[in-house]
Amino acid sequence: MKKFDWYIIKKFLSTFFFTISLILIIVIVFDISEKIDDFLRSNVSVDKIIFDYYLNFIPYFGNLFSPLFIFISVIYFTSKMAGDSEIIAILNSGMSFSRLLRPFIMTAFFLASLSFVLGNFIIPETNKERIDFENKYIKRKQKKRIKNIHMQIQRDQYVYMESYNRSKNIGYKFTLENFENNVLKSKLSANYIEYDTVNNNWKARDYFIRKYQEKNDEIIKGAIIDTVINLSPSDLAKNRSLVETMGMKKLNQYIKQEEIKGTAQIVYHKIEKHKRIANPFSTIILTVIAVAIGSRKIRGGAGIQLSLGLLMSFAYILFMQISTTFATNSNLLPIIAVWIPNLIFTVIAFVLVRFSMR
Repeated sequence: MKKFDWYIIKKFLSTFFFTISLILIIVIVFDISEKIDDFLRSNVSVDKIIFDYYLNFIPYFGNLFSPLFIFISVIYFTSKMAGDSEIIAILNSGMSFSRLLRPFIMTAFFLASLSFVLGNFIIPETNKERIDFENKYIKRKQKKRIKNIHMQIQRDQYVYMESYNRSKNIGYKFTLENFENNVLKSKLSANYIEYDTVNNNWKARDYFIRKYQEKNDEIIKGAIIDTVINLSPSDLAKNRSLVETMGMKKLNQYIKQEEIKGTAQIVYHKIEKHKRIANPFSTIILTVIAVAIGSRKIRGGAGIQLSLGLLMSFAYILFMQISTTFATNSNLLPIIAVWIPNLIFTVIAFVLVRFSMR
């Protein structure tokens, strides 16, 4: 590497870390002003707020929006270089635009790798403390009832509940169906089931069992019966933030288990999984776009280029929001939904680079 490469790398990293530090400070100030009533009401100590919440909040928030911070940082210092005629001097010395891009892409690849490691191995651990803090001191109580639960708890076994009371661990209008080679073999219906925390099983009350046979079906009725099934109250009370506390390996295993059970939130888990790969990759794409925009000296200076950069940042967020909404509300595959913005902006990057090479 030459002095030019180190010059760009130093400018890139220094501008990025300065920008992200400044934005994080602003975000924390606004976050404190928003949550100060919750902190005072919960009577939580200052050291807990700092060490249990904000020290874990900073890496989560910083990594989540790092591609956009990088995009704005590169546009800022590149447009400043162009305004000072540094880019013109570099290109007039005989350096090609593709060679100019090299240190930018190298640094973006380093930051993307760092983001990937943080997002899949380190931040999930810090999220445990952050989410525990939020659930204990900030967030309001969750809804006590969950309605219309349909789950596959293991191969050829399905459960249904009309509603489930979290505080009492009681499920109402319960049905357990057992299949064999896609043929219904037995069905247990109960007015309600209650989880026995001592014996770790479910007690079905006012139950009705029907075993389907070739000639005469067998029918069993009773007041109460113990059932041992692959289901626990925690399976019914899981929330979307749970996957934020899982590393890559554990998240993949969890998704496989949830696919078998057919939970309604599986699409959110898959979106989280694919975002952990797509977001670091977007760092490289947005860096190339930022260089292509910021390297041209235009009337209006860096302000026009920075405004254009902010506009494209909002466009990227909008594309991501729209595509993930299609995944959650329609049949669009999560992997496609998450990668659509990157594919669109890859095309934009290619066009802008070709234009900048002229």
